[in-house]
Amino acid sequence: MFVQISKEEYKKEVLKKAWYQTNNIIWSIIFLYPIFSIIDFIYANNIWLQFLIVRIITVLIILGLYNFFQTKKYNYRLLLHIAFFLLSATSAILCNVVNIQDQLIYFLTYSAILLFFNLQVFWEPVNSIIQTLVAILLLALFYKLFSEYTLDLVVQNGGNFFFVIAFISCLIPNARYKVMARDVRSQILIEKSNDQLKEQNRDINEKNNIIDRQYEQLRKLDDQKNSFINIAGHDLKNLIGQITMSNNMLREEDYRLSTDQKEFSNFIAESADKMLYMLNKLMDVKEIESPEMKFNMEIFDINSEVTHVFRGLQETAQMKNIHLVDNILKLPLNVKLDRVFTGQVFQNLLSNAIKFSQTNNNIKVVTSLQRQKFVFEIIDEGVAIGQQELDMMFNKLKTLNDASSGNVESRLGLGLSIAKLMTKELGGELTYRSDDNGNYFRVEFYVIN
Repeated sequence: MFVQISKEEYKKEVLKKAWYQTNNIIWSIIFLYPIFSIIDFIYANNIWLQFLIVRIITVLIILGLYNFFQTKKYNYRLLLHIAFFLLSATSAILCNVVNIQDQLIYFLTYSAILLFFNLQVFWEPVNSIIQTLVAILLLALFYKLFSEYTLDLVVQNGGNFFFVIAFISCLIPNARYKVMARDVRSQILIEKSNDQLKEQNRDINEKNNIIDRQYEQLRKLDDQKNSFINIAGHDLKNLIGQITMSNNMLREEDYRLSTDQKEFSNFIAESADKMLYMLNKLMDVKEIESPEMKFNMEIFDINSEVTHVFRGLQETAQMKNIHLVDNILKLPLNVKLDRVFTGQVFQNLLSNAIKFSQTNNNIKVVTSLQRQKFVFEIIDEGVAIGQQELDMMFNKLKTLNDASSGNVESRLGLGLSIAKLMTKELGGELTYRSDDNGNYFRVEFYVIN
């Protein structure tokens, strides 16, 4: 977070700080300066009353100027110079009219006034130098007019202390001005940073509100999705029940069926059972939304399952003039998986390969044992689907359109996405690629001894 300070902002804050310090100085003078008459009463008893009146008049003039400068928004430096000039005039006169033995007290008092100014004031150091020079000029002027003593005597009785303190005090405003200017800049940075943080906090709260509203919408959509699954699931169960019932009626008269028809009837029965099994899984909404889906794990020969899927899709391939090449191992390889979902993985991959392949093409189905893993491969050396489209079908469940070939079917990645999800849930690994050499799919599962 980067904060910038404009010159106008800086000048405004500096002016506020300067006026704050000016207020302290002016009100301190108004309340304390008349009290200095106590010193006059003790050390200059013959003139204390006259100078009490002078001090009061001085304070009233400074108060009037203070109100006038604040109303007119005049420069605070000029107000301080005038106020100090009035105080310097009174103090310089007193330093030259009192007895020589009392001059030390008045020089020290004058030094205290000058030191107080330089300790409190917030302005450039050159202004303090001007004040010190004015004080010295007033002392010299009134020395000529009123003093009855020699210069050496005046210097020895407090003049030397005044000059030392006056010049040393000129060094204070320089450091004070730098420190206070830095504090002003830091204060501005902190305030602007706080404003930015408040604004960011408001933005975050607004975004959180948007997220809450979107979450509520998603929750409603999720409820609608669950309702749809339940309704569609029950309807699909009825359809599967009708298929099973019709198939059972055919099997009751198997003596009238040929060998091929009996095989097809058995295939329909097995497929209906698998569909009902998967549908029951999908119907359990809580199970779908749980971190892990519960599978019916069993030991079976996975090569036999691949062979079963292969034979079931041969006729589909022949309808598109696609030749399925059988490179399936004939020896049994046992795995411990959910048989239905494992078969569905192979079914989805091979059926999609047939669906997306071109006519008069060869598709190889290969199984092997590599490093204690069962490996299932589909090799299609025809026109590539495209790696980007495969990524979308496997990961995003989006409909893809092939604009380059009008006779290729529209592609829905649901089956491939399910295959990838089921492979992962069963502890296997599914990889794929599509390049100049064609399309390639590979599934791996651990075998058991």
